[in-house]
Amino acid sequence: MKNFIIILIVIIIAGMGVYFFVQSSSSGVDFSKGTPSDTIISDDVTETDENQAAEQENKGETLIGTSVEGRDIVAYHYGNGAMELLFVGGIHGGYEWNTTLVAYELINYLKTNPDAIPANVKITVIPVLNPDGLNKIVGTTSPFTKIDVPSLQETIPGRFNANDVDLNRNFDCEWQSSGKWQNRTVSGGDKPFSEPETQAIKNYVETHKLSAVVVWYSAAGGVFASNCLNGVLPETSTITNIYAEASGYPAYEDFDFYAVTGDMVNWLAKENIPAISVLLSTHDSVEWDENLKGIKALLEHYAE
Repeated sequence: MKNFIIILIVIIIAGMGVYFFVQSSSSGVDFSKGTPSDTIISDDVTETDENQAAEQENKGETLIGTSVEGRDIVAYHYGNGAMELLFVGGIHGGYEWNTTLVAYELINYLKTNPDAIPANVKITVIPVLNPDGLNKIVGTTSPFTKIDVPSLQETIPGRFNANDVDLNRNFDCEWQSSGKWQNRTVSGGDKPFSEPETQAIKNYVETHKLSAVVVWYSAAGGVFASNCLNGVLPETSTITNIYAEASGYPAYEDFDFYAVTGDMVNWLAKENIPAISVLLSTHDSVEWDENLKGIKALLEHYAE
């Protein structure tokens, strides 16, 4: 009887093995490469992500990432040309809140003046690269007014992200873990692009062919060319002078007020992308008229 039960169990197990072999053969699935559900889910996720990104851009905006505290970092798109110009504000959050307002002014202008964009140009605006730092000072990442902003001294904590990292010291050009801001020592992060905010802009830059980048800062009043130990790109020099002449800001070949490591526009130069820093004159002025003139001059330069 005991032998009979053992034989019966062996027969059942063997039968089940034959059944699964037949099923896998008829379905064409190779189980040695993973289960059907694993394969399908992996392919679907990749394709869905790509489709969603394309759909977002077609609708005029892209969620390029989120901050340490989970706030959205959004890029807004205007025009359909192949030549993309990127404008970035708010890398220093609530400390340089006026750079975000300049970017929002540009968004409003492009919405109401779509014909100002040359047919061959696409403009992308990221108004708030450091949403946690901005929210810490003004209580929002949406458009706001000067009334919402405290005194300059109170805005200093908003310069950094929620990890207390200066995002403009976290890029891969002469990066150091401890950077300088005027006479202060600030954190550059654990490594280049250690922060979700800088990783978000890095991913965007690497997946888009950018013709030029403008990043707003404050406050020194000038247009500064970018470079990363390899000189200023010819096109960078050109757009530095174009923006400066039109806006009325002085033009500078580099920023030499104090040593800067891990700078965003200098990393862009390292990637061979023409990029300039536009520093507003003060920490509480928007200077929209001056910057609009600079923007229009760039658009004229890149128009076919």
